[in-house]
Amino acid sequence: MTKLKIAYSPCPNDTFVFDAWAHGRVPGAPRLDVTFADIDVTNGWAEGGDDDHDVLKVSYAVLPWILDEYALLPCGGALGRGCGPLVLTREDGTGADLAGKTVAVPSERSTAYLLFRLWAAESVPGGVGNVVVMPFHEIMPAVRDGKVDAGLVIHEARFTYLEYGLHCLADMGEHWEATTGLPIPLGAIVARRSLGAETLERLAEAARASVRMAWDDPAASRPYVLEHAQEMDPKVADQHIGLYVNEFTADLGEHGYAAVRGLLTRAAAEGLVPPLGPDALSFP
Repeated sequence: MTKLKIAYSPCPNDTFVFDAWAHGRVPGAPRLDVTFADIDVTNGWAEGGDDDHDVLKVSYAVLPWILDEYALLPCGGALGRGCGPLVLTREDGTGADLAGKTVAVPSERSTAYLLFRLWAAESVPGGVGNVVVMPFHEIMPAVRDGKVDAGLVIHEARFTYLEYGLHCLADMGEHWEATTGLPIPLGAIVARRSLGAETLERLAEAARASVRMAWDDPAASRPYVLEHAQEMDPKVADQHIGLYVNEFTADLGEHGYAAVRGLLTRAAAEGLVPPLGPDALSFP
């Protein structure tokens, strides 16, 4: 088989998960041609009918627009507890303080933004003012420097926002877990349905094996993780991996699928995403 083209982020959780597979250490797995891209970019590729990649890491929030063309793999993605996006501000406050204000977000198709909109509908009277999209690594400096009133942050920002002198106004994950009891669905791995059921099964097996190999020998992935961690402190990279790579990465399972359905069903009820068909999440 020719190499399958895959795109995922340079974040530690993705490089940790895919290291063994990307470097040919998963026996019998399809070979990969890897592209690194921010999730806002991969969301756009998936939604725009990108023809250049067979497998993509995307936000769960974008699934309702792409599941006709892509199948959700039951492994390899990011769900969890205590790992939700945060709303950061320069001063401490409450959701009411965001009414009419400008908020920076990493993507309007991101799961973080979807969770934010569900939270804001309950917590920000009259709603926020302007929403601006910017790369996630630019959001905390923008809040600190007063370019925006608040920022919705993800990933390692959970561990570093205090270094910018910022306050956590609200934790989207805490809100989601408190209101649903479900884990937080963040990033998904999808593959083209046109690859066929047999290949899709092989991809899922390879992703699952790659995760388990990373757990069995974390040191093996270390060079790959740190090479792409963009000057991240190694300790922060380890925290990042520990937070986002968990049992749901190896297998969504009943609770993982319930979380995905719950998020997208609730969002559809609010008119934020198109409704899912009854078999939209089926695999393969």
